[in-house]
Amino acid sequence: MSDELKGRPQPTVDPESGNLDPLPLQLSEKAPLPSLETAIPLTKEKEKPVVLAPKPAPKPKRQVPKWVLWSLWFNTYRKFFTFTFSFNMIGLALAASGHWPYGRKFAGSIVVANFNFAILMRNEVFGRILYLFVNTCFAKWPPLWFRLGCTSVLQHLGGIHSGCALSGVIWLLYKVVMNFMKLDVTHDAILVMGLVTNLAVAISALSAFPWVRNTHHNVFERHHRFVGWTGLICTWVFVILGDTYDSTTRTWNLNGAALVRHQDFWFTMGMTIFIALPWCFVREVPIDIELPSSKVAIIRFKRGMQQGLLGRISRSSIMEYHAFGIISESRHAKHHYMIAGVQGDFTRSLVQDPPKTIWTRELKFAGVSNTSTLYKRGIRICTGTGIGAALSTCLQSPYWYLIWIGSEQEKTFGPTISGLIHKHIGPERLLLWDSKARGGRPDSMKLVKEAYTYWNAEVVFITSNYIGNSEIMQGCKEAGIPCFGTLWDF
Repeated sequence: MSDELKGRPQPTVDPESGNLDPLPLQLSEKAPLPSLETAIPLTKEKEKPVVLAPKPAPKPKRQVPKWVLWSLWFNTYRKFFTFTFSFNMIGLALAASGHWPYGRKFAGSIVVANFNFAILMRNEVFGRILYLFVNTCFAKWPPLWFRLGCTSVLQHLGGIHSGCALSGVIWLLYKVVMNFMKLDVTHDAILVMGLVTNLAVAISALSAFPWVRNTHHNVFERHHRFVGWTGLICTWVFVILGDTYDSTTRTWNLNGAALVRHQDFWFTMGMTIFIALPWCFVREVPIDIELPSSKVAIIRFKRGMQQGLLGRISRSSIMEYHAFGIISESRHAKHHYMIAGVQGDFTRSLVQDPPKTIWTRELKFAGVSNTSTLYKRGIRICTGTGIGAALSTCLQSPYWYLIWIGSEQEKTFGPTISGLIHKHIGPERLLLWDSKARGGRPDSMKLVKEAYTYWNAEVVFITSNYIGNSEIMQGCKEAGIPCFGTLWDF
């Protein structure tokens, strides 16, 4: 067990002690630079060229067992997606082949039912209620495998969202094709609205594909939201037209009592409520921005928050919202904080033109850290700005050990963040690794394994970039350590 994990003070790292490779000697001002002739001969008659020593071979990449890679790839998210999408496609095949008359007759209801569940899985109100129920009823007492399963299900609900959304688009395409196959009894307005609706929801769904979402965030936000809202309006028109048109008599039945008896009407109503509900909590709130360095902005809000929450903020009421972890000492604290790493247009604007107010959703959404109350003891490892999502758990619970890997953390993140850490987290459950002072990044898995044993932990939560997250997840999986890492699905 290393002394670092036990909170004992460490001596200054000395390159000559063998802990680090010696740094290259710097050229002194008096040292003559080699001439061109001595470095590289100009003619064959001169001395043979000096053969430079070959560069040391790069460290071989660690071979990860295939079963580890497969189990991490086919996670609960993809299991949910596979189940919901396969279930829908089986139903669609049965309906198209005539073996399921209900699916053929009520394809429109199945379309909006899928969209209904897809939106529900991303609804902040539903998510907070679900997390509250699980954290209240299953904290610490059930078997570990059950609690790990609860965390996995809550973290990967996006799989149901994606599976139902894509299934809804395909069911809608089937519905439109069926309408065109009955041109003689289907009104032109229904045909046109079916095409427009299908196009809108397809664009909204395609904009949420991982490559678009993770590399072109603003494109994803604009298309997924605004084209999605357009698709909702088109869905209402399509549903009302389809439910009020009598294909037998080829007349319009404008009786509202008949309209509300259709299933798709109520599914569309539910979908509308789930979309609108989070926007009821949008507020413009006062903030203070601290700029401890050129790399980060510390955003301070009024009042405290429970641990494990994330918030979305924007400089506009309806434009791009960006999610950040929330740091708070307790629910009763005077302030809570967000750490914004300066890298994109939005975060750069916070530094170049710090606003006095910002738009946010007062109802925050829960992240994986919110389930930390399910476990008796745990490890929270993060790198860089990942401290924003990790710190609250360790501030508010004495049963969580913090490992933070970064470069000059106190200088980069300033006195506010370092003050919170040193005030509330004792050295016996804290390891800060300054990669600049220590000469490089650590062996993260060595730290995790030692901390896991020393702290008698049940689980490890990871917040890092994609590469760091993958390496630690793979190492934990291979070592049999339960772990949950960052997701890029929202």
